[in-house]
Formats: sequence, C-alpha cells, structure tokens
Amino acid sequence: MHNHAAISELLRRGGLSPRRDLGQNFVVDANTVRRIARLAEIGPGDKVVEVGAGLGSLTLALAETGARVLAVEVDAGAVPLLREVTAGLAAVTVVEADAMKVDWPALLSEHDDADADRGWVLVANLPYNVATPLVCDLLDGLPQIERMLVMVQREAAERFCAAPRTPQYGAVTVKVAYWATARIVGQVPASVFIPRPNVESALADIRRRPRPASEAPAATLFPLVRAAFGQRRKMLRRSLAETVAAEVFDVAQIESTRRPEELTVEEWGRLALAWSAAR
Repeated sequence: MHNHAAISELLRRGGLSPRRDLGQNFVVDANTVRRIARLAEIGPGDKVVEVGAGLGSLTLALAETGARVLAVEVDAGAVPLLREVTAGLAAVTVVEADAMKVDWPALLSEHDDADADRGWVLVANLPYNVATPLVCDLLDGLPQIERMLVMVQREAAERFCAAPRTPQYGAVTVKVAYWATARIVGQVPASVFIPRPNVESALADIRRRPRPASEAPAATLFPLVRAAFGQRRKMLRRSLAETVAAEVFDVAQIESTRRPEELTVEEWGRLALAWSAAR
C-alpha cells in the first residue's frame, strides 16, 4: 500500500503535483484503504469499478481482496504511474476516461466477463467537485452498478443519507432514496490525505433497491422535487403553486402546508402520481 513517502516519490518521478481542478487528494494511509475495501464487502468474483483511481492507493487495496478492478482515471499525467503501480496485477485494468463524460454502459460492457449478469460495485475516493452529480447520474442511468461505497465530503455524505425533517435532507436525498438505501458507515480524517483537505470526509454506503421506492416515474417525480426544494423554506402550496393544483394535494393525502423536507420519498411519489394523473 502507498504511504506518504511513496506518493511523494511517485509525484516527483512523474513531475506532477496534486491538481486542484480535479479535486485530487491522495490517500496515504494503508489502514484507511483496507478499511474501505473491507466495508465494500468485496472479494473474489466481484466486479469493482473505481473512479478517480489517482496513483493507486485504493486500487491496490481493492485488488488485494481478489476482486476484479476497473480503475478509471481522468488525469493523463497520473495514468502512466497508475499503470506502473498496478502492472503486476492481472485483475486490474486501467482506463483513462472522464467519469462525467464516458459512455458508462459501453465501458462496463466492454470490460465484463462471462458472468455478465452479475452487477458491479463502485468503490471510490470521489473528488469533491464531482461526487454528487456522478452518484446521481449513475443511480439514474446505470442499473449495472448495484452498490456503491464512496468516500466523499462529509456534507455530501450527509445529503445522500439524510432523514426527512433534517437540514441535510434535500432534492439529492430524495433522488438517492428513490433508487437506493443509503447510510454513513464511517468517517475519514483529513490527516490521511496529501494534500490535506480543508473538509472532513465520510464513507457512504449506497445500495440500489430491487425496484424504485415509488411507482412514480423518475421523469415525473424529480422535476417536482427540484421545483419544491428550489424554495425549500416555503410551504408546498406556495413553492408548487404554479405547478400543482390545490386538489392534487388532497388526492395524494399530502397537507399543502408542509415543507419539502418533511415529505418521505414515498409521499413524494404519491404527490407525483396524483399530479401526473391530474394533468
């Protein structure tokens, strides 16, 4: 596993420094990456995709479990070093790609094996600037990924996993809850990274549901949720006044005086179905 000296030496040999524009913070603690691999509950036969593999700190720990690892990295400067670090590991495949732009279904299909029916697990130290949109996009459009264990900024993890009636509960929470169950399974101190970030990190465990939490189609539900949370301090009858007629709240059995963060994903689903039926 990489330590502080190993990462520093790799950066020196590559003539690199951590890129702020990519949100690069490299893990330099073996116990941390092994803990992440353990919490991911992966082993031989599992298919793992890692986003933001960097210089391979977490990649090595994932490979150590016996899982097959598809390591995705956007930084063209880091990729040769990542390939060098993982050169002796037949189970690791390095792909240079931008996780926010790559054709994910094609990429996973290309690197699938005879066990194509078996789902993928995403395990990643996600850059803070892409964590939320990437998790949401993958939940929306990539059912092949059945589980995620992501190390993200603590505030992002709290949004993914928040309960109704809490300050962290928002449109992102509803989206995650629609597709998956989510919980925080650990904290990660800033001291295990170089450079040391100015934020705290947490580990979020996200597991896709066999079916969405509501029968309401995502294309109906999510625009309604975004509109309401765009004015989250207002009661629903005000924030959705231009969208949802008063009688729709009665049909859905939702009090229009409630605020967006007070509704569970199931209640949002009821409201979306009633709204759709009334149009």
